[in-house]
Amino acid sequence: MAALQGRSGRGRRSLNEINMVPFIDVMLVLLIIFMVTAPLITTGVVDLPSVGKSQQRSTRVVEVIIGRDDTLRLKVDPAEPVAVQLAQLPQQVQGLQKGDANMPVVISADKAVRYESVVKVMDSLQRAGVRRVGLSVKQGG
Repeated sequence: MAALQGRSGRGRRSLNEINMVPFIDVMLVLLIIFMVTAPLITTGVVDLPSVGKSQQRSTRVVEVIIGRDDTLRLKVDPAEPVAVQLAQLPQQVQGLQKGDANMPVVISADKAVRYESVVKVMDSLQRAGVRRVGLSVKQGG
């Protein structure tokens, strides 16, 4: 019977339009909620390592120097640097440590050296069991 009334024009017509007012109301409420809660969200904190000064410098330090052309040199404090190949580096370092695993090994590299070269040196030393490996840094600049 409703179908008959719709055809004759006397009854209610169905609307084919979407009512946007409730949709807009919901969106405005969500916008206000997000605006209020956004400042309350805490951002994640990343703890980056910092360069500090050690209490005292070790008496002997083995230094691995990486040149611009990826050449390696090995130096113990006052001595002159000696050229060494990457394959022999771990054995040379362990020989200079003379059984003292706590003797630090410092890697010094020019800033033009590729990061990959530094990682290769660190990896070869760690695989050989050298425990105290650090990076040399330039202070203040």
